[in-house]
Amino acid sequence: MRSLASLLGALALGAVGAVASSCTLSASGGDDGPAFVAAVQSCDTVIIPQSTTLNVSTPMNMTGLSNKHISLQGTVMFPPDIPYWSGHGYYFPFQDQITFWILGGENILLDGGGIIDGVGQPWYDAFAANSTLLRPILLTLFQATTVTVQDITMLNSPEWFNFVNEGQNIVFNQVTLNATSTSKNLAKNTDGWDTYRSDGVIIQNSIINNGDDCVSFKPNSTNMIISNLHCNGSHGISVGSLGQYAGEYDIVANITSMNVYMANAENGARIKAFAGPNVGSGIVKNITFQNFVEFNVDYPIVIDQCYETNATLCAQYPSNTYIQDIIFTDISGTSSGNEKAVVAALTCSPDGRCSDINVANLHLAPPPQYPVANYTCQNVNLTGNAAYLFGSCTTT
Repeated sequence: MRSLASLLGALALGAVGAVASSCTLSASGGDDGPAFVAAVQSCDTVIIPQSTTLNVSTPMNMTGLSNKHISLQGTVMFPPDIPYWSGHGYYFPFQDQITFWILGGENILLDGGGIIDGVGQPWYDAFAANSTLLRPILLTLFQATTVTVQDITMLNSPEWFNFVNEGQNIVFNQVTLNATSTSKNLAKNTDGWDTYRSDGVIIQNSIINNGDDCVSFKPNSTNMIISNLHCNGSHGISVGSLGQYAGEYDIVANITSMNVYMANAENGARIKAFAGPNVGSGIVKNITFQNFVEFNVDYPIVIDQCYETNATLCAQYPSNTYIQDIIFTDISGTSSGNEKAVVAALTCSPDGRCSDINVANLHLAPPPQYPVANYTCQNVNLTGNAAYLFGSCTTT
């Protein structure tokens, strides 16, 4: 697995280079998307000044770039024309997604201290009335190599904030994400980052307030480092879900998530895979969750190898996604006080589908009204100095 230092070094060499030309953009009063795309194609450095707000009303395809610097000091905003965007965002078949903005190529730096605003509130309200509505991802890195996104604030994405699809050597550093609904309709599915068919991604030193996974490693995510994140209101740092599609083999391997503060969340450190008939297969291996501090989290530690599958069906059709070489270590904090005061739930399919699961230095507690923390497990043999907390794991 590549070290943090080696990955950062490779990215630094590619992301900063000689500047041959520079363009500064101003707002036109209309759709600024085409001018923005044209500037990035023709200029090595594109500057959006601090006082400038670009309104982008058509999707932006900035793929195939080379040696580009986008200095976003102002704001890029996507006005919420829901009928238009739901039918014109760039489409990705994986989990039926669309996106406002595709950025790809090699040696790209996006920084500047500015804002990308998805104006999500109308989308949150519309989705509450129509759960089949296609909602755009704020930023998609597609077929991108050696790309750094840093010192950027992203606001109110209609759905996922960042999608890394077929990327290599990607760094997100000092990024702030905030999805907050001002109505009764929650900011659902606002994942911070989703990685897919990508290798060598670093996400670090960032603050996330959202309504779904803080980070989710989707199929074929390898060699990734997550560090120094502050996640609030999320569904956790999640491997998966995997095995969703019949006939497909999913791999997630060599992932380290460390130094994470998780608050007011559904899950903390989580692995999830589908079971049941007509599901896919795959493997999850060499995954480390280390030094998590959790506050008011429903389930601070989770393996769910029967994801969205009832126990009877999971026993009949175990998950075909094998889970092995997993470490949960140095995890502390409090659960939210779910119905059984469970602070860790490791639920595996039968027939040895989980192996080499190490649990160490766990210091988790329910709220004061629950006198004892409950650690549960099924169909898994545990190692590590915290294995005794789980008692005897049942097998079927």
